Amino acid sequence: MAEHSSPHSADHATMAGESGNDYPLSEVPASARRGLLSTSMVLLGFTFFTATMWAGGSLGAAFALNELLWIIVIGNLLLGGYAAALAYIACKSGLNSVLMGRLCFGEKGSRLSDFVLGFTQIGWYAWGTATIAIVLVKTLGLPEWLTTPLMVIFGFAFCLTAMIGYRGLDMLSRIAVPAMLLFILFSLYTGMVDVGGVAGLAALTPTDSMSWTAAITAVIGTFISGGTQATNWSRFARSPKIAVIATLAAFFVGNGLMVLTGALGAMIYQQADIVDVMIAQGLVSLAVLMLFLNIWTTQDNTIYNFAIAGCNLLRTPHRQRVTLGGAAIGTVLAVLGMYEWLIPFLILLGTFIPPIGGVIMANFWLGHKGQYPRLAEMPKVDYHWPGLAAYAIACLCAWSSPFMPPVVGVVVAFVVYGGLIKLAKVELANKTAA
Repeated sequence: MAEHSSPHSADHATMAGESGNDYPLSEVPASARRGLLSTSMVLLGFTFFTATMWAGGSLGAAFALNELLWIIVIGNLLLGGYAAALAYIACKSGLNSVLMGRLCFGEKGSRLSDFVLGFTQIGWYAWGTATIAIVLVKTLGLPEWLTTPLMVIFGFAFCLTAMIGYRGLDMLSRIAVPAMLLFILFSLYTGMVDVGGVAGLAALTPTDSMSWTAAITAVIGTFISGGTQATNWSRFARSPKIAVIATLAAFFVGNGLMVLTGALGAMIYQQADIVDVMIAQGLVSLAVLMLFLNIWTTQDNTIYNFAIAGCNLLRTPHRQRVTLGGAAIGTVLAVLGMYEWLIPFLILLGTFIPPIGGVIMANFWLGHKGQYPRLAEMPKVDYHWPGLAAYAIACLCAWSSPFMPPVVGVVVAFVVYGGLIKLAKVELANKTAA
């Protein structure tokens, strides 16, 4: 395990330089590891996100209550299992997904995963920045011309806790997560009273149609990108057990609650977003507070993810500068209309992100037998072709698959990578024998 290794003096120097910067280019040492409460709060703050409720709203309009609950459980169990597997690897090694990319794709090849992961996160940041400005103008009846200035203000304000680092995310999440949970439970209780309890909810009939496959894909796609990059925080966990439990709490329970909330809101009030539901229930003040907490706790995590990917891409330890630069890019995208691109963006995420996780898992368990070397001791290879080839094939299969593309992408990447490294070992053995 990374936390029990004895780093070389060069590693000590690197870590000392990064200790106040969340170790963007090195393993997290034992001295910086956190407990279950801290890890869970940060990850739950990440998954409590309004866009997830929109996906839940599409399910609520298409399925009866019994089917809906099974879809939410299955979809979030698959999502949570995927994220938890990566969390285990992250905690064992002290590495996040972009640093693991050096082992999976090579020193130069890893820039592919840096770009893909960073681009998706900056897209989400732009969407969240646009969302809060547009919703605030609409909810509070503000002049339309304020929308763009508000995007600029929030675009830079939301990155402040991310610039502090893990400590800033932790402090905000410890306040925001319990508050949001209370707001959601109170709103759900009010909704159940309005609809006439479980019996009244079960009597509602679907107005749209959707296949189970499409529904489960939508659930997984809501946060598959986040699950791949949640290693940025699970690597801070004190033990693999803590990392797995905290990740399952966030991606199975937390994300599942968001999907359920959106689905029930659509069924009862024809509104998926918790903010719109609260307004319909007459809880305007709570709705505005919920909007701030909901968006902020995900925005700072999202721009933090971008900064970590950017540091690896540029090979720079200056995470705060990359964070600020990312906030500027996200703000520009928000002003340019990122709000309108959510659906194609979600499809893009569900296709090209999961294969990265599949390659990482295969590389760790099949290529390195469950024990990563330290980065400083890692052989320097520009391009690791088995990883790059497995990723490309998995993306192609996921893109063309009619059956749960995210799952197909992970499975194909894992299997193809395993097959390619086995062939490489056989070829090496034959050459040695010859």
